[in-house]
Amino acid sequence: MTSFWLDQAPPEAGYPPLVPGSRFDHVIVGGGLTGVATAVLLARGGASVAVVEARSLGAVATGNTTAKLSLLQGTHLSSIASKHSEATLRAYVAANIEGQQWLLRFCADYNIATQRESAFTYAQTRSGTARVEAELAACRAAGIGAHWADEVELPFPTYGSVRVDDQAQFDPIAVLRGLATEAVRHGAVIFENTRVTGVKGGVVETEHGPVRAGTVVLATGTPILDRGGFFARLEPGRSYALAFEVPEPIPHGMYLSADKPTRSLRYAPTTQGRLLLVGGNGHVVGRESSPQSKVDDLIDWTRTYWPGVELTHQWSAQDYSPIDALPYVGPLLPGSDRILVATGYSKWGMANAVAAALAISGRVFGRPMDWAGVLQAWRPRELAGLVTAARTNGGVGLALAGGWLRAGLHGDDTRAPVEGLGQVRHVGLQSVGTCTVEGKTTTVSAICPHLYGVVGWNDAEKTWDCPLHGSRFAADGSVLEGPATRPLTPRDHS
Repeated sequence: MTSFWLDQAPPEAGYPPLVPGSRFDHVIVGGGLTGVATAVLLARGGASVAVVEARSLGAVATGNTTAKLSLLQGTHLSSIASKHSEATLRAYVAANIEGQQWLLRFCADYNIATQRESAFTYAQTRSGTARVEAELAACRAAGIGAHWADEVELPFPTYGSVRVDDQAQFDPIAVLRGLATEAVRHGAVIFENTRVTGVKGGVVETEHGPVRAGTVVLATGTPILDRGGFFARLEPGRSYALAFEVPEPIPHGMYLSADKPTRSLRYAPTTQGRLLLVGGNGHVVGRESSPQSKVDDLIDWTRTYWPGVELTHQWSAQDYSPIDALPYVGPLLPGSDRILVATGYSKWGMANAVAAALAISGRVFGRPMDWAGVLQAWRPRELAGLVTAARTNGGVGLALAGGWLRAGLHGDDTRAPVEGLGQVRHVGLQSVGTCTVEGKTTTVSAICPHLYGVVGWNDAEKTWDCPLHGSRFAADGSVLEGPATRPLTPRDHS
């Protein structure tokens, strides 16, 4: 499943793996929008900076996003308003405005194409209208120029929408490559195909050896270090996206439904015309019995309302939602700035990623942003998220128990799965996963090395996914996404 953005990006030479033994003022772990934007800001400030990416730039969240740079964020503002004060809501929006405008200025300066369009949050059902009304109220409380719209250019019934004009969309890989070029121009060094496995003192440990750092920034979606317990403060979600050639006109705006099942719409310009991008059907990572059914449902829904479409790409993305609806940006542990984190964007990573980069650079250089306090990694306001935390971690416990139970149901089945499928079973006291992909049958330990959840098979992406905290592994057990940093152990198929 390769995203439209990654598939259409022109080939480039890329960056080398890490050469161990160097020292930098700042080592940034993660080569997505957060990490590379942070590298730009720190390098512009005269610091020595390295970006260390486990795969290639944009391989995870940034290269698989729908890339909407919008202050209207579905129903996220009303979610914040339900948990926090109006001052907190306005500070969150101020952070997003700063991130949005910084990125738009960068794109203008470097001739990176953006499309200015209106953003809409719409109701698919009559019961969803109340959610749209709540979002309109939150927008107005935050000072956003939002409007009610009864009529939208969609081919299916809607029951009211919020519209915010002059928002933006773009190609996230083009933006990321432009930022990487800018970071290198200011002296930053980028290393790809180098997985970080730990941080001890001022030493960043990688698969290719150590590198020393004054400050470490974890820009990895979810922090890869368990210190601080962020894995228990975030819920990992996976959602799906499709690109279609469409014979009839495509809506101009950026659309997101307020009610379930989630439906996200935007267009993407190409040299041959516009593609329709459709997203949605999200679920907690590893807790869906058949992710492929989610993809199939999204395809069927699109074909219902745009007959004659031709599917060109399908992909998925992973996002992390914090227990109190606000991102975490700041120290991994209270009282120490040696390791900083940026996570919990609730699927709105374009403006929030740059806001996080601005907050981190301001903190490092002693020039904090006025709104940075609202993104603090440690804050008393998290009391507002205790109910969500209990629900999230209750789900983790159920997923842990359920994984062991399901493995026991296949204890005696040693047959190789058919092409594209995988199963988990008990072998003695161990749980193992066996899958068949492209004619090759592989068996690995089914125990996630992070906190020992039992992984499940993702039939859409041919991966092993952990239902506890969202770690994902390729069919051969190699790590795709953290918080795990070690692979699933190979096992004999017997």
